[in-house]
Amino acid sequence: MPKVSVCIPTYNRANFLLYSVNSVLAQTYQNFEILICDDGSTDNTSEVVQQWNDSRIRYIRQAVNGGRSRNMRSGFEAATGDYFIKFDDDDALTPKFLEKTVAVLDAESNIDFVCTNHWIINQQNERVESATKENSAKWGKDKLQGLVPDLVRETFVKQSLQVGSTLFRRSALQEVNFMRPEADGCEDFDLLVRLALANKQGYFLSEYLMEYRIHGGQTSLKQNLHFLRAKLFCMESYKFSNEELEKIRLHKLAHLQQSLGLRLIENGDTMEGRKFLQESSKSLGFSSKVMIGILWSYFPKGLQQFAIEKFRNIRPKNYSERVREGT
Repeated sequence: MPKVSVCIPTYNRANFLLYSVNSVLAQTYQNFEILICDDGSTDNTSEVVQQWNDSRIRYIRQAVNGGRSRNMRSGFEAATGDYFIKFDDDDALTPKFLEKTVAVLDAESNIDFVCTNHWIINQQNERVESATKENSAKWGKDKLQGLVPDLVRETFVKQSLQVGSTLFRRSALQEVNFMRPEADGCEDFDLLVRLALANKQGYFLSEYLMEYRIHGGQTSLKQNLHFLRAKLFCMESYKFSNEELEKIRLHKLAHLQQSLGLRLIENGDTMEGRKFLQESSKSLGFSSKVMIGILWSYFPKGLQQFAIEKFRNIRPKNYSERVREGT
């Protein structure tokens, strides 16, 4: 029986999958199984998987594309290890990831999961040091080491932790029912928050033991809308007895409504977009951003797109956009 189950959900990324799976096979700790969960890929994923002659690799293929959360659950339900990690098909583990995270869980029975810092890599598998440092500072990872003292604040408020760079006790994930299908697209954030609300204990290793890839294939308006709707579901489902946290939740909810409203208008769903902007303004007021968004909603479609692109071109690009564009 393997000690660790490594789940890699995939969909039409055969070119990246090779790098991801090989990063697990190259681990210094070898007591694992790999569950490749294919969500009905139409590329050559199945051919790529056939090249590995390793009994530790199991290929679970969905007959049709059924969504990220459902695909991830298929790997979780098939897992047999005491410890579990799920990371995406375009990411990778550094060679000592399992060795170092397993050591913490083996030594500390009170710890439910171990998260590590991670590198940012580009489409060419190159580590981007500047983006890595910006990412670590932005999410407060550079301030963490050891037992996470306030897990609710780190997961919900700061969003410091990442599922793909985390090894879990599978029993802890079973207790919170792993991933909710309604949170599809935002399931990682939701899982960590629910673990915190269930009083689980997290540990952070400041070493860069995982590689998180940023590339152009990750972003689209459709994907962004899917994520925003999922996160809105999550934000509406939480309730905090702590007055400060509940105030933060309502503030985050209003900002999500604003972002979703603006993206819906960009997508041509003007009536629904205006509704979300008006709802967000009850908490945030009618900011210039909301007023411009409502004004945009009355523009002809072509003019809307022109105005939005002009705005995007004049604002400074963040580190993730620079990595995607190779600048």
